[in-house]
Amino acid sequence: MNMNNKLNNNQLIYKIVGSRRVTNYWWATVIALGGIGFLGAGLSSYYKIDLLPFASTKELLFLPQGVVMTFYGTVAVILSFFLWLTIIWDVGSGYNQFDKHKGIIEILRLGFPGKNRTIKLTFSINNIKSIKVNINEGLNPKREIYLSTKDKKQIPLTRIGQPMSLSELEKQASEIAKFLNVNIEGLV
Repeated sequence: MNMNNKLNNNQLIYKIVGSRRVTNYWWATVIALGGIGFLGAGLSSYYKIDLLPFASTKELLFLPQGVVMTFYGTVAVILSFFLWLTIIWDVGSGYNQFDKHKGIIEILRLGFPGKNRTIKLTFSINNIKSIKVNINEGLNPKREIYLSTKDKKQIPLTRIGQPMSLSELEKQASEIAKFLNVNIEGLV
């Protein structure tokens, strides 16, 4: 959830939640447990012993069921490991800072560890033309806020993942537009 902090009349900050969302914890855990179960069942069929305390899987034929279960279990464990690493590294988190006193907008996001882990964009407030809102409903809904610059660039301000509510989107877009003293595009 985006939280905003208006430090004073000259500064506005929105914190962006990255990978550390309840849904990501849920899916990483479920995939890990399922993967361990499948891997255990596949290995039980190969070694002909029950590695799982809640099921008797040593009677499965290793070819083809055991091989398939071992494969899917291995893939699930690897995927779960990747999800846990993105949660630990908090990929996608950051902030949007609007500072009238300095005359700049600073957008910061964290990526995967490495040379370019931190992505930091800085823009002059004078270069901002408007705040653009993009709303697409349907099977894959998108509700996004963009900074539109005078040189026709559009910089996303919202998080990736689950879309924010319409009321939150409208509130945040109007708050930023009012703070920067620019128009809003895309809201009807």
